Amino acid sequence: MIERYSREEMAKNWTMQAKYQAWLDIEIAVVKAWNRLGLIPDEDAQKIVDNAAFSVERIDEIEAVTRHDLIAFTTSVSESLGEESRWFHYGMTSSDTVDSAVALQMKASLEIIVADVKMMMESIKIRAMEHKMTLMVGRSHGIHGEPITFGLVLAVWYDEMARHLKNLEQTMEVIAVGQISGAMGNFAHAPLELEEYAMEELGLQPAPASNQVIQRDRYARLATSLALLASTIEKFAVQVRHWQRTEVYECEEFFAKGQKGSSAMPHKRNPILTENITGLARMIRAYAAPAMENVALWHERDISHSSTERFWLPDAFITSDFMLHRMNNVIANLTVMPENMMRNLNLTGGLVFSQRVLLELPKAGVSREDAYRIVQRNAMKVWEEIQQGKPTTNEKGESLYLQYLLGDEELRQSLSEDQIRECFNFDYYTKNVDKIFSRVFKR
Repeated sequence: MIERYSREEMAKNWTMQAKYQAWLDIEIAVVKAWNRLGLIPDEDAQKIVDNAAFSVERIDEIEAVTRHDLIAFTTSVSESLGEESRWFHYGMTSSDTVDSAVALQMKASLEIIVADVKMMMESIKIRAMEHKMTLMVGRSHGIHGEPITFGLVLAVWYDEMARHLKNLEQTMEVIAVGQISGAMGNFAHAPLELEEYAMEELGLQPAPASNQVIQRDRYARLATSLALLASTIEKFAVQVRHWQRTEVYECEEFFAKGQKGSSAMPHKRNPILTENITGLARMIRAYAAPAMENVALWHERDISHSSTERFWLPDAFITSDFMLHRMNNVIANLTVMPENMMRNLNLTGGLVFSQRVLLELPKAGVSREDAYRIVQRNAMKVWEEIQQGKPTTNEKGESLYLQYLLGDEELRQSLSEDQIRECFNFDYYTKNVDKIFSRVFKR
């Protein structure tokens, strides 16, 4: 069943309403902290908590005059209050509000990404168990290597996603940090306890040291974590795109009834979802560059970072969320064709068993160099037959490579017919699949 993705859950974290609400949450937490420290009277603090409100439209009106968004915000909120408004934003600088609020937004958004990763890991696990022993050919350099299983491919995917999950959880600790340290981060106008109380209220950690901003290496850690995640998702997508090639055709994106692949060629069934994912990964990786460049601000701060963060932060989160859901749907609904996998596995006339033969010869007393020469000599004969389009099996169903090996007099001096035939047993290549799965899925 194809899951319909909705961007609303993620996108709502990055609306103007959400931005100013996060600012208000910070300000109210600070009011509560000042009250706890004895500066703001109980009655005034309660009025602010109960009545403080803002209007996005009103903020826009004020900002058109002030050219300062935080002042426009505090002015709008003050209009909803009485004399108690004198305590609003007391002892704070703009970045205390803004950066701590962005931490709330990043934290809420990263929680969604973490949930997405867990969702995708579960889909991978389900398909891996389904195809634990589904034989296919392993490829290096795009060339057939040895038999593997489709389940093993997915086990590698799962293990890689598990690393991303751990990295994202660690990144959460890095970015879920706020500050109420004042204009230069020296706590001259507010005690450290104010910051500690406010962050406790907000579910954030206080930055151990800050200047006028939260340090942007934290944001860069987030950007690079999302970029790494995107690269892995693209890796999966590229794999699916290769499998769907007509000449390979081992797996295919789900093709719905009524779906069209081409305006000109009605037969087309294109890997459009994974191609889209490849493109989106490029965008997410691109955001890592400005995030890292934002680390080097002048002295205690400048605002060169601000303009980039206004769009890379929401876009990186929204795009990552979309991409994870799309890839999850690809995996959950992937059409897998075991018969075609087996056809391709046999495409090279038994050459995939060459290493097995190579490893048997030293046991029989043959040197490594002579063993390689014997095995490769027969393998090259098979390649020549394939180049000429000749059959890779005989009427008995025996592979061409097996035939050549059985007819090699030098080889037969060391290995019997039964020993050679045993080298062409697929079970040899799946004997440790259960143990690998145990390491990957049961840790």
